[in-house]
Amino acid sequence: MARKRVRSGLPIPGWVWLGLCVLGPLVLLNLAVGFFGESAVSPLSFSFLEAKLHALGAYARHRPACLLSGHAPMEPLIAQAEHRHHLPAGLLHALVEVESEVHPHRISPAGAMGPGQLMPGTAQMLKVEDPFEPGPAVEASARYLSEQLARFNDVRLAVAAYNAGPGAVDGQVPHNGETEFYVAKVMSAYERLRPPPPPPRPVLASKSRPAVATRPAPRPAPPAAPKARLEPQARR
Repeated sequence: MARKRVRSGLPIPGWVWLGLCVLGPLVLLNLAVGFFGESAVSPLSFSFLEAKLHALGAYARHRPACLLSGHAPMEPLIAQAEHRHHLPAGLLHALVEVESEVHPHRISPAGAMGPGQLMPGTAQMLKVEDPFEPGPAVEASARYLSEQLARFNDVRLAVAAYNAGPGAVDGQVPHNGETEFYVAKVMSAYERLRPPPPPPRPVLASKSRPAVATRPAPRPAPPAAPKARLEPQARR
């Protein structure tokens, strides 16, 4: 028989206490990620618990400093990072928009952090100490995306590798129920954010030179008729 505890005269089974002890921290963790990270997380989600704890710790270390100083606008940082890493104009902006809606403090239900939604392992690999600081975070995302673009030489595959990891991309976008939709969203945003192509240069008609009146070549003079030879008159 399950052991029961009595509180305020109501018998509470032991399994209820055990469930509260287990689910209570879980619910608080997910609610904190949803509230501070501005994302939708199920309170009973058991996924990525370690990553979520790491993200909340990084957020707690970052937030006091930026409450006073704030952050610089994101768009110039993104444009500068695109230029430094030779990315197509608008591609990084589209990726950051899909990842975090350009919010520097976004935490995903999987524990990804910052504007480029770096997972803890990826942030460590890229040597990003504070993934919620826009400057270093955007720079790291641009560098990582540029590496994938150089590796696959294809924008769609590079975006897929950013989401699923380069090992999951084998010549095509992975169909895992997430990456294919992610790539479609980024490419749609990229088409909207990329600068329009320059208009074609008008072809200027070459100015025809006015015809120069040429004089007809003079006809050669007819040969002179031979002079009649005068015979000397006979002397009389």
